[in-house]
Amino acid sequence: NCNMIFAAAPSQNEVLAGLREAKVDWSRIHAFHMDEYIGLPDGAPQSFASFLKKALFDGLPFGSVEYINGNASPEEEASRYGTLLRENPCDIVVMGIGENGHLAFNDPGVALFEDSRMVKVAELDGACRMQQVHDGCFEKLDLVPRQALTLTIPALISAEYAFCIVPAPTKAEAVKRTLEGAVCEACPASILRRHPQAVLYLDGDSASKLSE
Repeated sequence: NCNMIFAAAPSQNEVLAGLREAKVDWSRIHAFHMDEYIGLPDGAPQSFASFLKKALFDGLPFGSVEYINGNASPEEEASRYGTLLRENPCDIVVMGIGENGHLAFNDPGVALFEDSRMVKVAELDGACRMQQVHDGCFEKLDLVPRQALTLTIPALISAEYAFCIVPAPTKAEAVKRTLEGAVCEACPASILRRHPQAVLYLDGDSASKLSE
């Protein structure tokens, strides 16, 4: 059996479409997702659970799918989901990088490489919230929630394999900092350079600011 963590974002659409067509015994895959807004109405289309249900989970016979409940008591839900992750160590994580260099909702200023928690409540910074507008998930900044539950950096990089898919010109600066800047919490995605089995997939746009 295999435990997998999935990201939910428009940047992952092609990856999720490819997985839907893949010849995989999905009954052996136990799925988790990496973040969820706090306080959105149940079934809201902006919910990451709703996104992944539509894009992947409902169409395939997964062995199990564990959803983060953004309407539960946040600290209790963080503890519950963190316990699930500890009891089911991750084999594969499929992720992206945010415009501000975040992984999940571990924004600069929130990310801790040595975080003791598996899941925590995160305050979302302005750049992170504006990305949700750029992605077309919300019409304007005022509508984007200010808090979310997120898997922490240690939870994400505990996966044996990390596949990071980062397209689009809006990610070019974050990609440059991830690969060519310091490995530091100011660019959370830079921690991937310390992962022994992380693979980064770029397109020409997202790679456009890298040194020759």
